[in-house]
Amino acid sequence: MKHLQTARLMIIPCCPADRADFMALERDPEVMRFLNGGYAVDHGQDAVETTFLMPRGTEPYVWTVRRRATGSFVGWFCLWSEDGKVAELGYRLRRAEWGKGLASEGGSALVDWGFRSAGYEQIVACTMAVNQASRRVLEKIGFRYVRAEQVDWADAIPGGNEGEVHYTLTQTA
Repeated sequence: MKHLQTARLMIIPCCPADRADFMALERDPEVMRFLNGGYAVDHGQDAVETTFLMPRGTEPYVWTVRRRATGSFVGWFCLWSEDGKVAELGYRLRRAEWGKGLASEGGSALVDWGFRSAGYEQIVACTMAVNQASRRVLEKIGFRYVRAEQVDWADAIPGGNEGEVHYTLTQTA
């Protein structure tokens, strides 16, 4: 995989050395708020029943995001595809990096790579309806609302009774 760069970010394929940074994200209740209701993940327990991605640095579809100027860890993005035609965008950033436009900057670069280099025909994303910040990020990147879907979560997420909101971005010539 290629290394991507934006004005402020390096987006590189993840590696096992990223594991501690990835796990630190899962310990932050605010980062986990819309994934499991805000519970810090207990890494001593088996995560077989987890419904969200918990990368450990060996996933070929996960990219680590670092600041170009300092090399400091910002978070991760993923672009997962089962069939090579449609991919799903996901991301998780450190709380200290929220509100700075980095999710939009990194997400836009990865989506562009997905269409131009990976050859995806469509990229989709979903977030909780109540997660206004992620909805704004996706819309800023160019995703358009497709539908809302009610999902029964094992752990109730405050305000999550509206379900997931699905977005789609399709490549146009």
